[in-house]
Amino acid sequence: MEAFFAVLSRFIHLSGESKAAFATAVKKMELPKGHVLVKEDTVCNYLYFVESGLTRTYYFKDGKDITDWISAENSFACSIVSFITRKPDRRIIELLESSVLYAISYDKLEELYARFHEIEKLGRLLVSSGMVQMQQKFDDQHFETAPQRYQTLMKTNPSFILRVPLGMIASYLGITQETLSRIRSQV
Repeated sequence: MEAFFAVLSRFIHLSGESKAAFATAVKKMELPKGHVLVKEDTVCNYLYFVESGLTRTYYFKDGKDITDWISAENSFACSIVSFITRKPDRRIIELLESSVLYAISYDKLEELYARFHEIEKLGRLLVSSGMVQMQQKFDDQHFETAPQRYQTLMKTNPSFILRVPLGMIASYLGITQETLSRIRSQV
């Protein structure tokens, strides 16, 4: 749980009381590779912190699975649209590796928001950070070339190349597996 609080401290300093409340609200989960955290067309009821392992968020389009997001250690995994709106989403979240996660339910998080202003502020800061990450990914898809997107991935998450199947990486980058192979052969 130390890693969880270390990541949260990048956003805000939490009092001991807030940390204790968080510690009782989150649930530690140790799950095997392949476990599905969120199924297609269901409501995402938990925000997951990845202590160790790897998750993939994806959806199906025209019979293909499209990797939308990859979350590794010290990051969060969630179908944010479903979590916030409380509506089913097409996105699926699965574990690409055996993982240790900390999960907090929507209801527990709302209770913490109501009780602790600093946790409510943390929630706003986390959502803002997530929005910036999503906008950056959107901008990368629209304004960078495929080789540039690959180079960005190598700078920001080099371990993905060793841990994530190449077809999923290609999908995440918005390119074909053949294009990814050509880019990799030139690097």
